[in-house]
Amino acid sequence: MTDYAGELRTEREMKDRFMARHPESPFVAEGVPGFEGLKYFPIDEGYRVRATLDRLPTPAEAFLRTNRDGQSVVRHLGDLAFRLSSKTLHLRLYHAGEGIGTSVFVPFRDRTSGRESYGPGRYLTLELTPDDVYELDFNRAFNPYCAYTDAFECGFPPSENDLPIAVRAGEKVWSTERNPASPEGAVRSLLPPSPRKAAKARTSAQRRRK
Repeated sequence: MTDYAGELRTEREMKDRFMARHPESPFVAEGVPGFEGLKYFPIDEGYRVRATLDRLPTPAEAFLRTNRDGQSVVRHLGDLAFRLSSKTLHLRLYHAGEGIGTSVFVPFRDRTSGRESYGPGRYLTLELTPDDVYELDFNRAFNPYCAYTDAFECGFPPSENDLPIAVRAGEKVWSTERNPASPEGAVRSLLPPSPRKAAKARTSAQRRRK
């Protein structure tokens, strides 16, 4: 019998070392200060659930809105069905495109988003299986890099992947100061201000200097 909690703690320790030291870490590459380890909900095996994939006859092109108000082009493979918190739930499953192999991902939001977890959403990754049966382990849910710095562009979950429950598992929000309540809030924070708002901000700044 494997030590599930021990394996998960080891994975998190390894990820912290990567984030703290590796040149490809968003904290190292962009000089983000104050890294002292990622934050997580307590490990809870109740958030490991069996899911089955209802595949589309043909993968469909899909577009995920990004934090820079662009679009990430992906392929929608089908919908995962599973039970959690006494509810039957569904999440859309995506493939990122050429060169990714059999790796697929599930972006999602839940009732903790914008509060305890990153508002625009979190991710799960999976490997495609021949029988289309999967383990969804929300203890392994993680934040996209744009949760740590605006230097990265990431795709956000569609509204179909908003779960009507609180998923208190996996990675928490990194910083309350970097936690827009929704994908829309993340997009607005990076858009240039309108001429009217910019003029108002300049006027306010000038008044403060007087």
